[in-house]
Amino acid sequence: MAATIDNSSAAQATKKKHLGIPEAVFVEDVESFMKQPGNETADAALRKLDEQYQKYKYMELNLSQKKLRLKSQIPQITQTLEILRHMQKKKDTTESLETHFLLADNVYCKASVPPTDKVCLWLGANVMLEYDIDEAQALLEKNVSTASRNLETLEDDLDFLRDQFTTTEVNMARVYNWDVKRRGRENILKSLDKS
Repeated sequence: MAATIDNSSAAQATKKKHLGIPEAVFVEDVESFMKQPGNETADAALRKLDEQYQKYKYMELNLSQKKLRLKSQIPQITQTLEILRHMQKKKDTTESLETHFLLADNVYCKASVPPTDKVCLWLGANVMLEYDIDEAQALLEKNVSTASRNLETLEDDLDFLRDQFTTTEVNMARVYNWDVKRRGRENILKSLDKS
């Protein structure tokens, strides 16, 4: 009984892990698969499998875009975090921090920043908030860990999705080959009937 509970909880954890991505079921017995409702002909079954395959492609495109966004976001957050740590070291001194900041693409401006314990963070969607350096550092550290965790989850989902591609492609090949064999048998029977 305990083994059954452990197996079912592991299966539930896997389903929750890849929530939103339906699992492709491997077609072991093509004959019984073709007898299921909606699979009256091989073309209908292949259309259904191709539709499922196209849905997986669409999901892959969306997940890949999210992955690219996260991969570009993590270095930006890390760089901002490094700047904050440097500012935190300099906030107790009296000398100002000499730096260059980005005005536009490839256009920088020289600046002198006096020691401060406040920073403004651009949160996106035309929102900028002022934080203490310690609060900003805690927020950015949390954002980096969340983004890294999300990236790992996305990579796991993409791996799972690739497995679904393979299973669907194999299913399509098996149904196609079954249909070729079936037509070959029908042609042989027709030629025997004519003779």
